[in-house]
Amino acid sequence: MKKNIILLAVSIFTLSCGTKETKKEKEMTIAENPLLVKSTLPYGAPDFTKIKNEHFLPAILEGMKLQNQAIEKIIANKENPTFENTILALEESNKTLESVQSVFSGLAGAHTNDVIKANQKELAPKFSKHDDDILLNTALFEKIKKVYNSVAKLGLDSESAHLVKEYYKNFVKAGANLSEEKKNQLKEINSQIATLTNDFGKKLLDASKKGGLVVSDKEKLKGFSEEKIKSIKKDSVYEIQLINTTQQPSLQTLENREVRKELYQKSICRTEGGVFDTREMVQELAKLRAQKAQVLGFDNYASWSLQGTMASTPDKVFDMFKNLIPGSLAKIESETKEIQAEITKNGFDFKLKPYDWNHFAEKVRKSKYSLDEEEVKQYFELTNVLEKGVFYAATKLYGITFKKRTDIPVYHPDVVVYELFEEDGSALGLFYGDFFARDTKRGGAWMSAFVKQSKLRNQKPVIYNVCNSSKPADGEPALISFDEVETMFHEFGHAVHGLFGNQKYASISGTSVARDFVEFPSQFNENWATHPEVLNNYALHYKTGEVIPDVLLQKIKNAGTFNQGYSIIENLCSSNLDMQWHTISTDTDISDVAKFEEEALAKMQLKIDEVPPRYRSTYFAHIFAGGYGAGYYSYLWTEMLSHDAYDWFKDNGLLTRENGQKFRDQILSKGNTMDYAEMYKTFAGRNPKATPMLEARGLK
Repeated sequence: MKKNIILLAVSIFTLSCGTKETKKEKEMTIAENPLLVKSTLPYGAPDFTKIKNEHFLPAILEGMKLQNQAIEKIIANKENPTFENTILALEESNKTLESVQSVFSGLAGAHTNDVIKANQKELAPKFSKHDDDILLNTALFEKIKKVYNSVAKLGLDSESAHLVKEYYKNFVKAGANLSEEKKNQLKEINSQIATLTNDFGKKLLDASKKGGLVVSDKEKLKGFSEEKIKSIKKDSVYEIQLINTTQQPSLQTLENREVRKELYQKSICRTEGGVFDTREMVQELAKLRAQKAQVLGFDNYASWSLQGTMASTPDKVFDMFKNLIPGSLAKIESETKEIQAEITKNGFDFKLKPYDWNHFAEKVRKSKYSLDEEEVKQYFELTNVLEKGVFYAATKLYGITFKKRTDIPVYHPDVVVYELFEEDGSALGLFYGDFFARDTKRGGAWMSAFVKQSKLRNQKPVIYNVCNSSKPADGEPALISFDEVETMFHEFGHAVHGLFGNQKYASISGTSVARDFVEFPSQFNENWATHPEVLNNYALHYKTGEVIPDVLLQKIKNAGTFNQGYSIIENLCSSNLDMQWHTISTDTDISDVAKFEEEALAKMQLKIDEVPPRYRSTYFAHIFAGGYGAGYYSYLWTEMLSHDAYDWFKDNGLLTRENGQKFRDQILSKGNTMDYAEMYKTFAGRNPKATPMLEARGLK
């Protein structure tokens, strides 16, 4: 997820070529464009029965035009700059553009097509220019600065005063104080970055989509269930598709070592060589970002990017790594020995490799904890997890209720829609769930909004979650792993953060917070997946309806710290790679991506042959296409917050309405309206501690 106060991520927009229109035809097209007409659906939800690919370009261009006109009006105003004629006018200038973009980005991520992908590439630099023309506009910034300098005298409410400070801070961060010469340099760099990030994302999507492993012999799929084999059959062969991480879920169950090796190699090499090679893009992006930082007066990109975050500096991020690495290395050493022993126990004499880890870790899990992932899956049917687990916990904590809506149009038949209500029965918003993987969807899982909450705009939130669980064959139940269960709880944690936004202004509402705070509510929500009352409500056998047995539940709990050394090391490896790429200077010469990666890991004692990074540089979409450059550390940072918050809940009665309301009032509803450290301290009554996280990970 990504915060952007003024505009939205430039890499997701599209442009398509068409025939030349007369002015009258163009006016008619705009007037009839469903993206430019207020939706009549509940909550202003997008009407996907009317929206077509050809509607996006004119609507986006119209939104850009309307924003430019609004900016010109602000600048031309001869009156003294005020909150109303400057800040508020700027806040509302992108209303149309934001509305169109929210729908387009939803489709670009979850249900794309060749037109969308081709068009994204062409429009990316145009949006970079549009963004820069606002953020680097000297006349506009002078007006913002005058309001900012007099904010204490304006008698504004606290949220409005904070909005002024946010606009000023973000304009300064973007380069508003630079000379005109440096502004022009920055605009050129930003344009190149926008094009490259878009190209990186497109190549990675295509590489993952087309880079899966094709197996012709069914016997080589030993370990897969018949349902799984049926779901991956394509004509006379079987295709195991890639997900975006290094390790592939299928490695856990595949018995054939050569097939595991082939699948692993497909994963780590998907963007090396051929038409999907991203290595030059990675080098160029890192170089351009270093140049950008230099123009803005910073030693490196991370130092510039971390402004306004809880971590604030690269040194603090590296300090966090250094505090976590020793315990993690000790844990991974013992886990490696345990898994190597399991290999020997099974009659093999080979040395543990990355593509063996998950397979034999599962065997250790079974022998040590008698926990069988396939047995566990029988109790996790996707709809039960959602309605009787995720929603149930939210009702217990926040009093909200859910009603399924089948009358609201969706962009794909797999999507489900629910209307949400407050405890008193009043309307809260809409939630869309899109849970199954498909070729038209990028990898991973995420949350975003079709409509952002805003009291000023009289908007209630329309939120969506996207995941990538395997879709079952027709007529079969959608059984998911416990990891996927936790992902559903995680993404709904983002959803309630957006749903409970209680701000006047859309740009600081809900999830519009710093990257190293935005993952806090989502990671915190994962804790409820294993709370006994919640688990016993949703973990029902898909055939018998039997509640998960206490003995199996206890096994899940006992295995909770199993393999945590591996889990945290693969995360630390990727987080470190991100920071190493973004702390280079303009003088750093990188001629070989693989060599840089190897040295970056070795520098922090993280080069471990058996444990690859969760993402290698060449397919690290978070940092090279997803807005998380110098920000992937935030998952570990907010994990510390989430475990500490859950510790507070333990001390205060856990799953209660009172606790949920306090968390909603003091965290989830605050948006970006105050200092994050102070926000947390107000909630917990103290600063966060790392101990609960270390204990949860089995590192203490």
